[in-house]
Amino acid sequence: MTIAAPTAETRWRCTLCGNLTRFDVTRSSKVIEFLHFDLAGEAKVEETEVVTETLESVRCRWCNAVDQVELVARPGAED
Repeated sequence: MTIAAPTAETRWRCTLCGNLTRFDVTRSSKVIEFLHFDLAGEAKVEETEVVTETLESVRCRWCNAVDQVELVARPGAED
């Protein structure tokens, strides 16, 4: 089961315990990074572009339920 990421109008909620604030998220990302190396050879990421990102699973931190998370409207979000 895949789930969409929260937006400005939505947030996650565990359907089993009602948790709205704590989740463990497993995601896969493909990114392009621009690395800048100083003269000593230390790298620093200066730019990151996310090419693709997939949410693989969301686990409730309170009750450990896996794939029991739904998107619900945020309070005060415009309909």
